[in-house]
Parts: sequence; structure tokens; C-alpha cells
Amino acid sequence: MDLAYTAQRINGVFFQKVVSAIGTGTTSRRTEKYVYFFVQEREDETLELQTLGPDDALFGEKKTISRDELLENFLPEPQKSQEFLRRRAAEQQEIQKAVARGDKFYKRGETYSAEYEYGKALALDEENVRANFGIGLCYLARDEKDKARMVFERLVQMDAAFEDEHKHLFNEFGISLRKAGLFDEALEFYARGVALCPTDENLHHNMARAAFEKGDVTLASQHLSNCLKMNPEHQEARQFVGYLGRKHLGGF
Repeated sequence: MDLAYTAQRINGVFFQKVVSAIGTGTTSRRTEKYVYFFVQEREDETLELQTLGPDDALFGEKKTISRDELLENFLPEPQKSQEFLRRRAAEQQEIQKAVARGDKFYKRGETYSAEYEYGKALALDEENVRANFGIGLCYLARDEKDKARMVFERLVQMDAAFEDEHKHLFNEFGISLRKAGLFDEALEFYARGVALCPTDENLHHNMARAAFEKGDVTLASQHLSNCLKMNPEHQEARQFVGYLGRKHLGGF
């Protein structure tokens, strides 16, 4: 084992030797092939593994394995790692530039130009969170609801979309879903956030807004109650409760 893989977080190419038999009887012969994987260690110290194709492109589902499983079943490929990581770094730089251009066009209201740039980023990395949010916001800005739903379905499956570093994009996308009248999608989106971060009172407030605009006052009241249990001083939630009380809608 190369010491570089044990002294720091694992980030490189590993391989397995796969042995199989072809034919039967006297024509049977043994074959060997090498299957390569990109392995990346996450902050929680679990390892994420994904297969490399013949052209070193990542494909297939990501799998989670332990460090012990890696050491037992895989071998490092230092030279291939260097080449792959060098190309990956250059690719990531191109993705960042495309997303930055997309952000610039989106802020200027040039959603078709923004969509083109986000699309370039997604062609290189279909799971890039910022590009997915960006292209979804473009669709919502143009009221292209069917396309926006497809992006929503992709984002709601991505844990990274709900991490703190993407919080402003998460909020903007959720609000845009609600404003577009996609209330069920907005509620599911926020519910996914609650599942990952159950102590965030703002998520419950946002769910209350979406539920109320959908016409489900009971659900809105429940989420306002949850919000205020977590933070009794939440000003917007208190005002919302007051509004429901004045309208005799919420039972407060």
C-alpha cells in the first residue's frame, strides 16, 4: 500500500483483478482482467467508490465501502491516480468556469445563455449541485414546469444539494417551486431537507408557506407549530400565526 493512501484522506484510483473461465471441458481457459475504480474518502471517513470505464470516464452508481473492505479487496494504482486526478482537476476548473458564467447570465435575466453554460457544466458532471440548481432556476423563471420537475426529481435524490454550502441555492429553488405553483414539489423538497436536518426551524416555516398556498391550512399550522417549538422567537412564523388567527383559519 502506497503511504500516500494511508497518511491522508484517500482520493485515487484502485483496481481489482477479476478471474473468469471461458468455455467448457478441454476448451476451457482462464482469463484475467483488471477493473478500475475511483475511490474518494468523505468527511465521515466512509469511502465512495465508482467504476472507471475504458476511457477513464466514471459510470454506474456510487457505492459506499469501508476502509477495511478497500484494503482487503482492492489495490492502489498510483500512476493511473496521478493521471486521472490531473485530468479531473482540469475538468473541475472548466465546470467551475461554466457555472460562474451561468450564474452571471442568470443574475442578468439571460436565462437561455445561463442554461447553455449550466448545460456545459452538467455535460462534464451531471451531479454538479450548483449547475443543477442553476438550470432548474432557469426553467422556473421561464415557467417551464415539466423541465423544472425533472431537475427537481434529480436534486431531491442528491444529499449534497441539502448541505450548508448550497443553502442559499436550496432556499431559492424551494421558493421558486412554490411561486411557480409547484406546491407538492416544494413540500417534498423541504421535507427532504427536514429529514437531513430535523432541527432547522426555517424549513418548517417554508413548508408552512407552501402548504398554505396549496390550500392545506391544517398542514401549514402543524409546520408553524413545529417551527415555533424549535424557536419561539421566530418572527416570521409568529406573524404568520397572527395572520391565520385573524383570518380564523389556523386554530391558534
